[in-house]
Amino acid sequence: MILYPAIDLKDGNAVRLFKGDMAQTTVFNTDPTAQARAFVEEGCEWLHLVDLNGAFAGAPVNGAVVEAILSATNVPAQLGGGIRDMATIETWLRRGIARVILGTVAVENPTLVRDAAKAFPGKVAVGLDAREGRVATRGWAEETDMMVTDLAKSFEDAGIAAIIYTDINRDGAMQGPNIPATEALARAVDIPVIASGGVSSLKDLQALNATGVISGAISGRARYDGAINLKDARALTRQ
Repeated sequence: MILYPAIDLKDGNAVRLFKGDMAQTTVFNTDPTAQARAFVEEGCEWLHLVDLNGAFAGAPVNGAVVEAILSATNVPAQLGGGIRDMATIETWLRRGIARVILGTVAVENPTLVRDAAKAFPGKVAVGLDAREGRVATRGWAEETDMMVTDLAKSFEDAGIAAIIYTDINRDGAMQGPNIPATEALARAVDIPVIASGGVSSLKDLQALNATGVISGAISGRARYDGAINLKDARALTRQ
């Protein structure tokens, strides 16, 4: 299982939201590039980047910061937030993003997800963000009646690289991930599932790893607060 340190970008800063609320923002670093370098120096294998402004705007907003991070680091990075057309997908992959994460369009334009996965094998993931099992879109601001598992199953034959599953009510709350829901999703599909939301301790990582079916975990606030040490996390997740 891979641990993905998260850098959520809002107004050019590295921040964390509380349960997806843009009004409840904590700025952890005003220099996201320096933060990314620090994560890499600690030994991370991947970076998880989110353009929060872009998720609401429907188009990239923190693009210059993302490019600076890519130039300053040498590990693969996945990016989500405001990526809703093929041109944007192509642009980010050309600029060095290893994997784009498609969230809102997975609901609103699933054909784009399929076309992108076919055009760029291994480079397209789907972000499924949910409250009480129902998918939310447009920066988590709009809720749908679609269940996470049903949407995930609809992409079984699309060739996507991974599903990033976020329990919104756990995100940034340091209350632990929703392991039962994440494990159930991972067992329901053949697509690798990455857990996100509430991963706040080595105990959480151990529990996720122990399921045997969850391929990765994303952690943001716990990394900034020092609750998760990357070296210890890597040793644990490789067991």
